[in-house]
Amino acid sequence: MGGFDALLAAIVDGDDNARVPGVAAVVRSRGVEYSGAAGARALGSAEAMTADTVIALYSASKPLTGTAVLQCVDDGLLDLDAPAADYVPEIGEVGVLEGFGADGVPQTRPVRTPITTRMLLLHTAGFAYPFFDEQYRRLVAEGHYPDVVTATKASLMTPVLFEPGSRWNYGSNMDWAGRVVEAVRGASLEQVLTDRLFAPLGMASSGFLLTDDMAARRASVHLRRGDALKPTRIVMPQQPEVQMGGQGVYSTVSDYARFLRMWLRDGDGDHGRVLRADTVEWAARNGLADGVHATALQGVDPAITHDAEFFPGQSTSWAYTFLVNDETAPTGRSAGSLGWAGLANVYFWIDRSADLAGVWATQVLPFADPVTWAAAQEFEAQAYRALR
Repeated sequence: MGGFDALLAAIVDGDDNARVPGVAAVVRSRGVEYSGAAGARALGSAEAMTADTVIALYSASKPLTGTAVLQCVDDGLLDLDAPAADYVPEIGEVGVLEGFGADGVPQTRPVRTPITTRMLLLHTAGFAYPFFDEQYRRLVAEGHYPDVVTATKASLMTPVLFEPGSRWNYGSNMDWAGRVVEAVRGASLEQVLTDRLFAPLGMASSGFLLTDDMAARRASVHLRRGDALKPTRIVMPQQPEVQMGGQGVYSTVSDYARFLRMWLRDGDGDHGRVLRADTVEWAARNGLADGVHATALQGVDPAITHDAEFFPGQSTSWAYTFLVNDETAPTGRSAGSLGWAGLANVYFWIDRSADLAGVWATQVLPFADPVTWAAAQEFEAQAYRALR
């Protein structure tokens, strides 16, 4: 596995504009296993990055929450096609954004099609993010709604961009899905994930709330600006009004690899079953309607993200709750595989056909950082070369 070690070492060397402070990576499957790390948790720190360093998952939280939703379906508690307002009435108050008035006030109309939990899982409800959509950026910048980073109920009440169910758009859907889970379980999302996901998987360093031990192992989120790379003090809210299922979880690459492995093993965890095998089978497939595809992400806030397209020139779709590459990827990832990412340049994939999954994690903003993205792609390609 020397090639993996050399890749990790190379990305933490060099000038600030061609490096990361630290990176940790794990490849897990029935046939191949590698775990490694290089660099430091924070630029200038003597504390080494390891596979057990605690990282902010950001949107890599979404599949964890999605799995909790699927468990509610398995237990007969949730109808994916019922109005989500049956479980969380507030979502029924959300309208469709039709523009802004002369006074700058957002103009909305009621939805004609109620938002369902299935739409939330598939990102077809119409919600967006202020760093990926200009209208949402305006809603936040002009003070009409708080940013979702505030983890408040008010931040989730943004109007949708189109009639629910009519197309795909990436946004705060999974934060709402987490609230549906809380409603049907009668418990906080943290408690649900701890009891029903983290425990059977052995994910001992994962959660919304940082324990003292987790905080002591946390890597700093860094910001790249031109040639400068600097650590920040960014920490997800630790007393949030809403435990944001789409962005709020902390974990480690070792823990997250256990979650990925469960999807390779048809829902079976190291310490108990997480999902029914038949649920994994349908949930790991494209759920979008004919003619609807997942699209590239266009960044509108350069402090947060670059433009991001995972498979340029190739068709992509969406499963429950992962991006699906409809064609074989240049790295070797099989067509029909699952994957996604987290804002601070955390990337993962699950290839059930090849029995191979991996996670690559840094803590660097903006998202789709060219240095980190190129190295993550090479890491994945090396994993497939090793498998062959």
